[in-house]
Amino acid sequence: MTSLDKPTTTDQDSNEADTAKAVTEAALFEAFGGVRGMVETVLPGLLFVTIFTINKDLHVSAIAALGVSLLLVAVRLIRRDTVKHAFSGVFGVAFGVVFAMMTGNAKDFYLPGMIYTLGLAVAYIGTTLAGVPLIGLILGPVFKENLSWRTRNPGRKKAYAKASYAWGLILLAKCAILFPLYWWADTTQLGWVLVSLKIPPFLLAVYLTWVFLAKAPAPIDVFAEMEAKEQAEKDRKAGQTRSSEA
Repeated sequence: MTSLDKPTTTDQDSNEADTAKAVTEAALFEAFGGVRGMVETVLPGLLFVTIFTINKDLHVSAIAALGVSLLLVAVRLIRRDTVKHAFSGVFGVAFGVVFAMMTGNAKDFYLPGMIYTLGLAVAYIGTTLAGVPLIGLILGPVFKENLSWRTRNPGRKKAYAKASYAWGLILLAKCAILFPLYWWADTTQLGWVLVSLKIPPFLLAVYLTWVFLAKAPAPIDVFAEMEAKEQAEKDRKAGQTRSSEA
């Protein structure tokens, strides 16, 4: 092989960087549900505000939103897919339906989700200030690193902190738009703004997370380490057995 045939260090670094980005992208899609998860998040609220805009009937709008959420869960169960995103959507819609039915105010359909968004924003920022960024807790198991990034991978912990701050600030900005509208706007105005703000802030947060993690050190695969230790222990015991037999 000539020097021209050999991969340069730059080529190797580039390949490693591409691999890291691909792995990060796949992990983010797995953790946050990908395109299908986004559709399942948006569809119930979109159906609610569409029907309410047309006929102003709270009961019909709420039942339709809850029905489509249950349908999405049923489809996932039939296909034996992961149901956590669909189930979270059902619970969110169910709480919204209960609130709206109890108060008789259609705007209250959106209130539980808004409160949850605010709480999640506080959680992202609070856990980061406490040294345990929430995005690391979410993605650690996906990357098979669990909590190893806290003590053994400071560069990765820093990336998780940046990502968590990004999520928290983006969600706070979303709340700063929605809560005033809850008080001042009518149901249809609030609904359409809320639906329009479902995906763009989420995509921005996911993109920033991808950028931060793609530049961070590779995750430490603690599962592979445990398997290696177990194999080493088996080999050691097997060696002792052979020595005693000899």
